[in-house]
Amino acid sequence: MDTSDIRKGLKMMVDGQPYSVIDFQFVKPGKGQAFTRVKIRNMATGAVLERTYKSGEKLEPADVEERSLQYIYPEGSDFVFMDAATGEQLTVPGDKIGDDAKWLSDGMSLDVTLFNGQPIGVNMPPHVVLQIVSSEPGVKGDTASGATKPATVSTGATVNVPLFVQEGEWIKIDTTDGKYLERVNKR
Repeated sequence: MDTSDIRKGLKMMVDGQPYSVIDFQFVKPGKGQAFTRVKIRNMATGAVLERTYKSGEKLEPADVEERSLQYIYPEGSDFVFMDAATGEQLTVPGDKIGDDAKWLSDGMSLDVTLFNGQPIGVNMPPHVVLQIVSSEPGVKGDTASGATKPATVSTGATVNVPLFVQEGEWIKIDTTDGKYLERVNKR
């Protein structure tokens, strides 16, 4: 690859580590050679670096593998996933999932990123559908526009939902900010 291939999400090797491009800017000064300023995140540690590459400079593609795996159960602070095709199980350390663990439900399929056979990251879907297991009933007369109440979903996470949402209902949640999106008919 060379600098013309740089785009957001590109995975490349820098100093023997896999990095993902977060942001980039192509600069063509009036004098001198054009270059690309790149902000990259280490896929294993999460550290962010800024690098500058001259036009035409060669880049090494990251030696990472994306596999679609099914979440099956937690194991201490780690999480066990299974490849549905082979039955092979893979344990992902809890720190690679972080706060997103509160959205994991049994049987959920996720893309797991592997580097040298070791899991270094999990890509959560943009939203999940979960069932409300407990929620206080809305107080009559408390119907100011946008009024919400806390509700606990099947994974144990707490989400603020509108007053009309009842216990037992299924809701769609945005995994990036943990906000309620809509009710879902799950029949």
